[in-house]
Amino acid sequence: MSLNNQYTNQLIKESSVYLLQHAHNPVNWYAWGEEALNKAKEEGKPILLSIGYAACHWCHVMERESFEDESTAAIMNAHFVNIKVDREERPDIDHIYMDAVQAMTGSGGWPLNVFLTPELKPFYGGTYFPLVDAHNRLSWKEVLRRVHYTYSEKNADIEAQADRLTDHLNSANLFGIDKPLNDAESPFTAATLQNIAENIINNSDKEWGGFGKAPKFPQTFSIQYLLRHYHYTKHEASLAQATLSLDKMIYGGIYDQAGGGFSRYSTDTKWQIPHFEKMLYDNALLLGVLAEAYQITKNELYANTIRQTIAFLQREMLHESGGFYSALDADSEGVEGKFYTWTKKEVEELLGEDTELFCAYFQITEEGNWEEVNILWTLQGTKEFADAYSIEETHLISIIITGLEKLLIERSKRVRPQLDDKILLNWNALMITGLCKAYEALQEENYKNLAINCMAFIENTLTKADNTLLHTYKNGVAKIDAFLDDYAYTIQAYLSLNNITGDKSYISKAIALVNTVNTKFKDAATGLYYYTDETQSDIIVRKKEIYDGATPSANGIMMCNLLFLSSALNDSKDLRELVRNNVAGLMKAIANYPTSFGVWAMAVQLIVTDVKEINIQGANIENETKAIANWYFPEKIILTKAINIIHNIYDGVSEKTLEIQGDSVVFNVCTLNTCSVYFVNLTDFYNYLTKA
Repeated sequence: MSLNNQYTNQLIKESSVYLLQHAHNPVNWYAWGEEALNKAKEEGKPILLSIGYAACHWCHVMERESFEDESTAAIMNAHFVNIKVDREERPDIDHIYMDAVQAMTGSGGWPLNVFLTPELKPFYGGTYFPLVDAHNRLSWKEVLRRVHYTYSEKNADIEAQADRLTDHLNSANLFGIDKPLNDAESPFTAATLQNIAENIINNSDKEWGGFGKAPKFPQTFSIQYLLRHYHYTKHEASLAQATLSLDKMIYGGIYDQAGGGFSRYSTDTKWQIPHFEKMLYDNALLLGVLAEAYQITKNELYANTIRQTIAFLQREMLHESGGFYSALDADSEGVEGKFYTWTKKEVEELLGEDTELFCAYFQITEEGNWEEVNILWTLQGTKEFADAYSIEETHLISIIITGLEKLLIERSKRVRPQLDDKILLNWNALMITGLCKAYEALQEENYKNLAINCMAFIENTLTKADNTLLHTYKNGVAKIDAFLDDYAYTIQAYLSLNNITGDKSYISKAIALVNTVNTKFKDAATGLYYYTDETQSDIIVRKKEIYDGATPSANGIMMCNLLFLSSALNDSKDLRELVRNNVAGLMKAIANYPTSFGVWAMAVQLIVTDVKEINIQGANIENETKAIANWYFPEKIILTKAINIIHNIYDGVSEKTLEIQGDSVVFNVCTLNTCSVYFVNLTDFYNYLTKA
């Protein structure tokens, strides 16, 4: 980011950290809006659209090399209308033009640099362009010169290319349901679930965990599917691959061993070398999957990682009003990872006689394990290491804990990575769900309170009077109409809060948002949802997103939301049929490419297993709600009623009819509108659920 304030451009008016990083470039940057878009039309100039985010390492590199260079800026200013977009503020714009660049080049990423006609149609683009020609990439200056020449001298070719790409974007959006589901050919079977699990495992790394090759992302949806598949079927290979993936990430450099929390991805297959930026959404999603893994295995490694990650989030990313900030930068002092890495000498000075064991455990060497410094990571758990070194595990754990505490204190004195302090609705909603799952697993009241307070923040700052939502908040200002994922994740968060509190107002709020989504986002022809609402006017394509990316498919989450709420919504039978048709219409892709459709795969699980509507009735139900929240049934939704009525009740011996009196509490479960008798004993009720 520029430290030279000789220049100031239009981005100085913005609140986004990423846009402000470019506010003193010599480039005449504009934010996306009427001023810039009208300027391109009036002057007949192409738009140079550059998209990135505050924590992006290669965005910083390209800025230092090119956007801070006066001679490069002169070319950009003379021939283009230059627009900067924070992809986290305007994910709709990012989605459209990322698709265009991927169609042109076969790959994508950030920084994303795309050239558009004044009508916003893309015709050329790429990601990072170097200062000089290198690695089969043209230099940025050469790209600018060639685009300017072609646009000026061969404009008909440019327009034809732009039309072809725009047609591609539109045609790629034409998926949906061709015909109603034929029950005789229903894909919702145990065999389908097994096929999905096997395809996920076939795409997995059997040695280091994870899926595919480097760079490796957490892909929590695939892990979550495998955990649930094991829960339903006891398929040991699914559990083994899921836990291998989590263990290797926790042991790896992608996990901040000293401070807690996960980086965005690993640049290698072993999870050793992270891309050091820390994003809220990754940590939110990993909290959820770690919680489910703990509920299944009771492995304390997962519980400890949950506790350390939430401690990091509270310490470094929590706004005083209850919302969570977006990200921490990969760089500090202009160097990637400098905040997180160590020389062996630094460790020796802090740890003294404990250095040898500590360094052996965390792979710390004199020469460094990455670019002459050391990333803390380990190849094994404490028991395996202690056995190999013939020492007591408790002694090793004491050295590790004490050493990490000392490193964390010393690290706090360093120049910190920049905080992206905008608060995004979608990522905060994911955080609420992650905290709720952590509470379900560990029953720590702090996690429930953090989730409740975060939702209160959303309701107080990002919700308008008409019950519509806003996407982003900073410095007292909320702005940008919410996108589909904002709504979908918030509905999911309400359902999660309902399950840990028994507060039925959360169900009412979820239903109200479903009604808003159906009004503003629904494609009547397919029953799927557009990413942008019906009023959005500054985009060339209204997309329907179905793939999982770094965050879950909003359409996939909506299908799960609708399944959970189907019994509480009107026309529940028709609604379930609509969801089944939507999921069935994508089944070939879900089954064959489940690592790209993990949330949809979990929707298939919900359809096959059926949602469990667990009813709790009585005057004082807090303890019972807490206990049932702790039970691992991914398909459950808890509904509470604080009333006294007559029920057919099973008392552990026989069924009888009696009236709930005083503090008595009863439980039953309904699936597809078929309900069990009521139980007065939690153990009997749990045993019934596990056998049902």
